[in-house]
Amino acid sequence: MSDFTEAPRVEGDVVYLDHAASTPMYPEAVEVMTARMARTGNASALHASGRAARRVVEESRETVARTVGARPGEVVFTSGGTESDNLAVKGLFWARRHADPRRTRVLSTAVEHHAVLDALHWLAEHEGAVVELLPVDRQGRLDLDTLRASVDRDPGSVALVSVMWANNEVGTVQPLPEVVAIAHAHGIPVHTDAVQAVGQVPVDFAACGVDALTLTAHKLGGPQGVGALVVRREQAVVPLLHGGGQERDVRSGTLDTPAVAGFATALEIAVGHHGERGARVSALRDDLVRRVRDRVPDATLNGDPGAGRLPGNAHLTFPGCEGDSLLMLLDARGIACSTGSACSAGVPQPSHVLLAMGCTDEESRGSLRLSLGHTSTAGDVDALVEAIGPVVERARAAGAASANGYSTRAG
Repeated sequence: MSDFTEAPRVEGDVVYLDHAASTPMYPEAVEVMTARMARTGNASALHASGRAARRVVEESRETVARTVGARPGEVVFTSGGTESDNLAVKGLFWARRHADPRRTRVLSTAVEHHAVLDALHWLAEHEGAVVELLPVDRQGRLDLDTLRASVDRDPGSVALVSVMWANNEVGTVQPLPEVVAIAHAHGIPVHTDAVQAVGQVPVDFAACGVDALTLTAHKLGGPQGVGALVVRREQAVVPLLHGGGQERDVRSGTLDTPAVAGFATALEIAVGHHGERGARVSALRDDLVRRVRDRVPDATLNGDPGAGRLPGNAHLTFPGCEGDSLLMLLDARGIACSTGSACSAGVPQPSHVLLAMGCTDEESRGSLRLSLGHTSTAGDVDALVEAIGPVVERARAAGAASANGYSTRAG
């Protein structure tokens, strides 16, 4: 492994504050992946080229396993976080219900990523699953008493529990050890979406006790389109894809050998340097939050205000603003970030995470997620701080004008 180097800033002079969506690739991962792309070989083929590709895949599997505290045989490569979440949620549900038809309940939280939530809704609509989305507190953290009561009410009917490691919008870290203890007391498997956590906070599959864990490469400095589901060998999982029987017959399909190699390289760097990088990024984040609130005193921070959040996450609500307006105004100034809302058919919707945390529709619509990562600098923070005052003022003026125009027309 070469000495760690920071990746160059993406796309020239763009101030990139959307690392939670996708973070720039490490140069080492680009180099490894590019070198493999020049070589032909299907990792399932028996000839020399195929065996060479297989060697790369298995060495990468060993790296991924070692880095996240798992055994190589527990690492199932996938196309990314969405596939891994679907494989875990559906595959565990089907396996558990097949073993005992009474197991129809799935317990999760109201703040999960849509890759989990939509998979659960599909199971409810098509497979008769009884989905319980448990409440969270004002910081976005699961109410453990509610989880315990739900399990204790009828533990024999629970197929699985799925709780994310850390929230993708507000950055709050969930009490996973307690979740595992509650579920395992009744032999119930636990899945965690750790897409945002790996490389940001310590993640050890064996030590945390979960039965299945989702991670993806492009959140930690690797390529898009590749990830993994880490799942215990003794845990039965019904596959989503059927075909060649690759990945211990849990996930069929020809593996993208170059992407797998880039994934393993990036993961090793991200996890190996998460301590010093986390301290640096969290200091930048704290500076950003403090200075933004100096410029916009009524801005509020969402999520855990202390150590119980991801180091690079700053999620802020700006009263009187539409998050989409703020995003576009910042984008016009060369600053990339994201809102806390999802868009459906072009119509902005309030963030389901913020609504579950007790925020109003207006608060949920007027929020921004500013996420820092391994390429972030003090200059990025300076640029955002310089822009945020005028941008908020302009967004509020636009919102007021729009509201006044609507009121006049309605009258």
